[in-house]
Amino acid sequence: MGQITKIATTLTDAYIVEPAVYGDHRGFFMESYSEADFQKAGLDYHFVQDNHSLSTQPGVLRGLHFQRGQAAQTKLVRAVTGALLDVIVDLRKGSPTYGKWESFILSASNQRQLLVPKGFAHGFLTLTPDVHFLYKCDNYYDADADGGIAFDDPTLAVNWQLNGTKAILSEKDRHHPSFKEFESHNPFVYGEI
Repeated sequence: MGQITKIATTLTDAYIVEPAVYGDHRGFFMESYSEADFQKAGLDYHFVQDNHSLSTQPGVLRGLHFQRGQAAQTKLVRAVTGALLDVIVDLRKGSPTYGKWESFILSASNQRQLLVPKGFAHGFLTLTPDVHFLYKCDNYYDADADGGIAFDDPTLAVNWQLNGTKAILSEKDRHHPSFKEFESHNPFVYGEI
């Protein structure tokens, strides 16, 4: 029954994925993930872990996160309730889009998903209350490989669309290094992950 539409982003190897949605007066049905459909679309990943977060308020900012080395992860992310601004940054040295970012609105109403490749930093800002966020990962979480970059790094200059409001951050996310600090020991190389 399922099928997906794969839409290229401006960043190399990152895609918006739109599953087929079948709706009527009762609501809708969709296959949120089908390995066969993804393979037909040229997205050949084997996901091994599903994660689920809840952010109860608008303005919660989580990120920018990644995992290093053998623990690097490709993620397929989506909002199940509410809406958020999702941001990815290409960290792969030698990539045509190295150091560039792009943002996307993911919401329960648009049902879009974002495929975030290994070697990308990822984060999001909630735009509504009670955002349930799901992500599939092709590698297990490893606390020793956990890394991040400051969400407000001036070199990256991500437009989080905060419009003067203050982001609600975890203690960990308040202390990530700058992009320049990260660059001095960047483990990601385009074509090698």
